[in-house]
Amino acid sequence: MTSNLAIYTDHFGLTERPFTLLPDPDFLYWSDNHTRAYSMLEYGMLTHAPITVITGEIGAGKTTLLRHLLRTLPEEFTVGLISNAQGNRGELLHWVLMALGVPTDTGASYVQLFAQFQDFLIEEYASGRRTMLIFDEAQNLSTETLEELRMFSNINADKDELIQIVLVGQPELRDLIAQPQLTQFSQRVAAEYHLPGMSAEQVEAYINHRLSVAGATREIFTPAACECVHRASRGVPRLVNQICDYALVYAFTDGRDLIDAGVVEQVVTDRRMHGNLKLVG
Repeated sequence: MTSNLAIYTDHFGLTERPFTLLPDPDFLYWSDNHTRAYSMLEYGMLTHAPITVITGEIGAGKTTLLRHLLRTLPEEFTVGLISNAQGNRGELLHWVLMALGVPTDTGASYVQLFAQFQDFLIEEYASGRRTMLIFDEAQNLSTETLEELRMFSNINADKDELIQIVLVGQPELRDLIAQPQLTQFSQRVAAEYHLPGMSAEQVEAYINHRLSVAGATREIFTPAACECVHRASRGVPRLVNQICDYALVYAFTDGRDLIDAGVVEQVVTDRRMHGNLKLVG
């Protein structure tokens, strides 16, 4: 028995679903915005920026950029990736040391943990390696945690930084860093970029790119449909994927070979994407 997904893809002449929600490097589309964001990540890496900050809406593609960075970093980098780190000073150091693969004693004092951390950084530097800490979902970090990270960024050897810190998070992270009590922290941010939603032109190119990767050899979404997707999604890639995936299902169900604005409008009207979608303009 042929699966529904196979029928869906066969109907449009596709080899696979083009609009899944899981990050897939095979479908990576470099919009101007994503290119600039990635260039800023690379700039921070190459210039030894003490702190790099990348922000963007939920689903803007930040995690995809991070995954690409991790795959392409030079071998001399030692990277610790921390997601949703919470807790006090000692707990933060436990998170950091664990991410770097450094064994710790749960009963160790903060001073002991910090000494371990500093020794690790010095050893890596002495062996010609560079250490980078990447915090994903960094908007959840507290003011105290960010101030502690600033102190980490002060650890150096002569003129060389021993550690680089990359913060990736939602727009609230910018508001957090802008607080007066974090002035010293913001002064250490040497590379920063906010990833906005894609333009209407970028959304149309994004949709056609993903369709092409999935095997499309003809037009499936009309320009008007792409414009409608842009208005409803605000140019956020994850929402674009959700709308387009539903639109393909709707069109397949109705026996349509072409998706026009009417199909997209019906998707948005029916689904409302749990309150995330709204047609404007």
